[in-house]
Amino acid sequence: MRKQIIAGNWKMFNNLSESVELTAALKAGLSAKDAGCEVIVCPPFTSLETVHTIAKDSPIQVGAQNMYFEENGAYTGEISASMLLSTGCTHVILGHSERRTIFGESDAVINKKIKKALSAGLKPIFCIGETLQEREGGTTFDVIRKQVTEGLQNVSEAELGNIILAYEPVWAIGTGKTATPAQAQEVHAFIRDLIVKLFSAAAAEKIVIQYGGSVKPENAAELLGQPDIDGALVGGACLKANSFLKIIESCRK
Repeated sequence: MRKQIIAGNWKMFNNLSESVELTAALKAGLSAKDAGCEVIVCPPFTSLETVHTIAKDSPIQVGAQNMYFEENGAYTGEISASMLLSTGCTHVILGHSERRTIFGESDAVINKKIKKALSAGLKPIFCIGETLQEREGGTTFDVIRKQVTEGLQNVSEAELGNIILAYEPVWAIGTGKTATPAQAQEVHAFIRDLIVKLFSAAAAEKIVIQYGGSVKPENAAELLGQPDIDGALVGGACLKANSFLKIIESCRK
């Protein structure tokens, strides 16, 4: 059975003291009974090293929310893979819809970031998903196919083993709307079948595909109970320790 992975994307929330408080509360709330799933928190860059230090000797792993595809250079405001590794990061979110829509990141740019992260030893959480207009226009599967195919261009099957996929319907992110478990499962199954076609059945069976988009304690168990949903990438509900811990408790053991 595939492991389940619950990741929390803090986005542009939590200054240093707030990050300390939240991480300490999560660490205190996690126990051996939660070993059925992996837990990742993705704070702002300014809190990465501090969160990693506090999370030591706990099940919590630390991820970043973005990175650039160059190692170093005159790229004001950007962060490299090696910088993230130096803070204790193990994962990095790439291709999030907010990076695509607000900052104009293309599939080609995301592919460069994925390949750089993999070569540096970071595990990408690779986000994909359609807008409301695309879903209503009946192009969901076309959009997903393009994002996955171009995002994983020239990625080997061995490298794929270090990637987490995260299906996040853009219309459900931060809106309070959630894909029904059946809607989410349908797209997850399509993604897994696409991985069979692009790589192999064995690769598709192993890859973790998270669901993201207004995941909360009230809907987590039903979403996580779907056969092709292997965890969650949580937004707003990860900013309060109690709600994030309840989602973690919903993991399939």
